[in-house]
Order: sequence, then C-alpha cells, then structure tokens
Amino acid sequence: MNYKIALIRGDGIGPEVVGEAVQVMEAVGKKFGHSFTFEDILMGGCATDAVGVSYPEGTAEKCRACDAVLLGAVGGPKWDNVDKNNRPEKALLAIRKDLGLYANLRPAALRPAMAGACPLKKETAEKGIDLMMVRELTGGIYFGKRDRYQTEDRGEEATDLMAYSEQEIERIGRRAFELARLR
Repeated sequence: MNYKIALIRGDGIGPEVVGEAVQVMEAVGKKFGHSFTFEDILMGGCATDAVGVSYPEGTAEKCRACDAVLLGAVGGPKWDNVDKNNRPEKALLAIRKDLGLYANLRPAALRPAMAGACPLKKETAEKGIDLMMVRELTGGIYFGKRDRYQTEDRGEEATDLMAYSEQEIERIGRRAFELARLR
C-alpha cells in the first residue's frame, strides 16, 4: 500500500528529526510492503524566510490531501522579533485548529528495569508506570482574548483569558476515556 505523507520539516532540529523519521518509515515500509510518497510543505520560520509568512495559504489543504502529516519542531530565536502575527508558533496553532488536531497525547512509561533510575519510592517504581497524558490543544489560553491595561495602584497589568467551550471539554474528555478503555 502507498501512503502520501506531508512533511513539515520545520526549523532548528526539526529537519534533522523529520529526515531520520523518513528513513525509519522507509525501512518499516520495506519490511512490511508499504511505500511512501512524501510532499514537502513549508511552515514555521523557514516559511517566513522563503515566502514571507509562517503559515502560507493552502498549507492545511495540502495536508488534508495526504494520508498523514509528519511535523518537525517550528520556531527558534531567529524569529523571536518578527511580527507577532507571523511568528512560527502562530502557524503551529493555526494548523492545529484548521486540521482539528485537538488532542495532544503524551505517553509516559517507566519499565521495571529502569526502576533504579527513578526518584519514586522503590516499591512504586518497581511496579512500573504506564500513563497517557491527554491535553486539549485548540482552546484555552493559546486562543483566548488578551488584554493590557493600567491600574492606579499596581501599574500595567495583562490578562490572558483561558476559555473552553462545552464542546471542546466534551470531545477531549471522550478521547481520554476512549484511550483509557484501550489500556
């Protein structure tokens, strides 16, 4: 079977990590009879350098036309002083929203063989740990209203509204429970 993979190599260490991941995919494909067609897509600081914006028009559509997206790290100090609306991180938030990538899954495992390297109590560490952290990615502080204002007694203040809709909370909760049922 052939799979079309969108490669967003990104910035900093991103291109190196994505390049190694492509080699792993090709080795797995060879072993199990799969092939991959890769489409390079610009996003992040490298896109700003090449075309003037961190999230070029059509990026989400190109990704949707593929079977999967392999995304490297975006951003870095080189782009710290670009316009805030064109920072590489803005591209990352935009693609999450555009592709509906609302669930960040972060597995954490401690195998019994590594118990001696763990700061937990010995009896806990020896049993091992197998956790899945589930974090919502398209709501909250990243997308909330921001404000700056002056107060008479404390000077300048800033706020970031961390808002979540009922729908956002329900879908991330459902995803977390679906994953829990599989464990």
